[in-house]
Amino acid sequence: MSWAAAAALLATATVATAQTKVPGDPYADDPSGIVADPCPAHPKPADKAAGTIANLHMLTRDHGQLCRYAAANRALTAKPRVVFMGDSITDNWINLAPDFWRDGRVDRGISGQTTSQMLLRFRQDVIDLHPQAVHIMAGTNDVAGNTGAATIETVEGHIQSMAELARANGIKVILASVPPAAAFPWSPDKRPAPQIAALNAWLQAYARRSGATWVDYHPVLATPAGAMREGLASDGVHPTAAGYAAMAPVALDSIRRALGR
Repeated sequence: MSWAAAAALLATATVATAQTKVPGDPYADDPSGIVADPCPAHPKPADKAAGTIANLHMLTRDHGQLCRYAAANRALTAKPRVVFMGDSITDNWINLAPDFWRDGRVDRGISGQTTSQMLLRFRQDVIDLHPQAVHIMAGTNDVAGNTGAATIETVEGHIQSMAELARANGIKVILASVPPAAAFPWSPDKRPAPQIAALNAWLQAYARRSGATWVDYHPVLATPAGAMREGLASDGVHPTAAGYAAMAPVALDSIRRALGR
């Protein structure tokens, strides 16, 4: 769903939820804003429209989507070796290439997220898991404007903050390039290749001066014009199984460089 479409539905949800109790809303009976469990089990909505309103309502309560991985984080029985923080490109990776997710690699991608949302959940989904390293691949949805307009300096600041938080907690940082894209299906007015190139130039320079491990997926994914190669993405943005197969050895090499083994 595009941000514009979500915003239109959210306006409807705001009116509806101001008048009625939304199933699964932990704040409905206690408006103080402090609750024992902000991530309760959600009853199944009666119909699709009610489900859309409920989901959007919960998103306003949980902008960073900390609830997405709350149960999975509690269920971990061992410290991860590497946590992958990202958006849908990371989120989809475990579905299309499940064999990659072993040897202590943990997927914490959330579809549609921008760097501001990742920063909000960075403590719960990365720091509190005590991994040896974090792989941060972010920026696609910022360029697309998913949570509104932002300057490139703001986006860089969010990524830098995540990296600094990781280092302060003894976690090695792997900074990944923003994957190639010539257009966004959900934001067709954007021409993202130049912005992606500018952001990647900053990421590489920041990785060098901060001591982070830089990993660039463009050599295995991109055309010379900055688009995804034919067959490696389902929509010009999201990798196919073949795309993830191309990314896997690059990712594994970055982990070896970051952790020395």
